[in-house]
Amino acid sequence: MADDTTPVAALKEAIRRFAEARHWEPYHSPKNLVMALASEVGELCDVFRWMTPDESRAAVNDPILRVAIADELADVANIVLLLSLHTGLDLSEAIGAKLLKNAIKYPAPPG
Repeated sequence: MADDTTPVAALKEAIRRFAEARHWEPYHSPKNLVMALASEVGELCDVFRWMTPDESRAAVNDPILRVAIADELADVANIVLLLSLHTGLDLSEAIGAKLLKNAIKYPAPPG
């Protein structure tokens, strides 16, 4: 299990306290959080919709788009952290395990 003093743990605790102060816990079932995550990912998609690949790479250079991207990315991350909390899954461990699986599934080309 990850150390409770990691940056991820600190973020999880901050978002937990934020939700607790607003009495949102009853609504934070895994199902509801996944539905909210899908909605937030959709909002992030809206920022990039119809952009060319080059335009999407340059979007963060536009001050207004940069704020929009950061806001939506933060919303996605917040819900991922809440989902981690409410399922009892250690996000650092899950990412590490998935990286190992992906290394086997998608080996790097030689050289």
